Amino acid sequence: MKCNTGKKGCSYTYLYKLEYSIDTNRCSIASSYGLLILFSGFKLDKYLISMHNARMSHAQRANTSGDVCFVRAYAKINLTLDVLGHRADGYHDLATVMQTVDLYDTICLTATGDNRVKLVCTKPELSNDNNLAARAVQLVLERLAIRQGVLVELHKRIPVAAGLGGGSSDAAAVMLALQQRWKLQLSPTELLDMATSLGSDVPFFLTGGLALCEGRGERVTAIATYWPGSMRWLLLLKPAISVSTAAVFRNLPPSDYTDDTHSRAVSMALNAGQAPKLEDLHNSVERSVLENYPEVAHARTDLLQAGASFVRLSGTGPTLFATFSDLARAQRVKEQLLTSGYEVYLSRAIHPNAGDVCVY
Repeated sequence: MKCNTGKKGCSYTYLYKLEYSIDTNRCSIASSYGLLILFSGFKLDKYLISMHNARMSHAQRANTSGDVCFVRAYAKINLTLDVLGHRADGYHDLATVMQTVDLYDTICLTATGDNRVKLVCTKPELSNDNNLAARAVQLVLERLAIRQGVLVELHKRIPVAAGLGGGSSDAAAVMLALQQRWKLQLSPTELLDMATSLGSDVPFFLTGGLALCEGRGERVTAIATYWPGSMRWLLLLKPAISVSTAAVFRNLPPSDYTDDTHSRAVSMALNAGQAPKLEDLHNSVERSVLENYPEVAHARTDLLQAGASFVRLSGTGPTLFATFSDLARAQRVKEQLLTSGYEVYLSRAIHPNAGDVCVY
């Protein structure tokens, strides 16, 4: 349903009735799903804004003719990681329940006239063509035979090689932002194919939120957006080492393989609006990582001694996460760990339709 505000050149489109409203005095658009896009220094009559919430991605979507946009790329934790076995293609079959969390990178995309893709990152060692965000831009341009330069500026907050999916999230955010800004004709199947070619976690970040991921990670099934009160706050501890995902899987003994029982049980509990059993929050690689990386084992001990009652490894690590039902306790544990020199983040579960895209 298309509506006119009564002011010259200012209109908006409802894709779902009463989900979005426009404030012509503040020059903003607000969504009942938590999205707010602000336009500064522009006239609304230059834009036709079309928004939708058919499972909006963690990279919030906006269509515009502007040349610059900002987008957030959220981290994730693995509530479960069942490694089912080794595949003929060198990968492993997995079943994992993942959840996006409120720790994010900020990406600015700027159209340029030199037909080059350039990435500049706040971590200089990541400012290169091998960065997943740069590779994602290049892949989109090549797939659609687009001649267009793009400057990618990446404000990196998510720790690198930490088991939090930062690089994969950046790649997915870039792909979705480009699709929306340039109104690219990419089907969900094409996006999934490109995401899978970039990395096993990238398909999950096309939707984000809470999901069961299977295969290499490319089979993503959304889970109801229920989050237990006992896990309201999440404390993420990143030991002062990096862990290679490839090395973890290469060194994983078959005796640590599992079936998908844990991931299925957690999915069923959350879909039923129930807290999962702690024993089902299982990570097949945790034993091996704790054994082979003493820094992670030591950090786990310190986290428990500081007051955490439950600690689990996220992905292949080295980041550990602890769950808390109240903020005060989580903050006390965080402060104690900070005094010990640890890199710690206090976060929470976040769903795809939170956050914003700013378009200039």
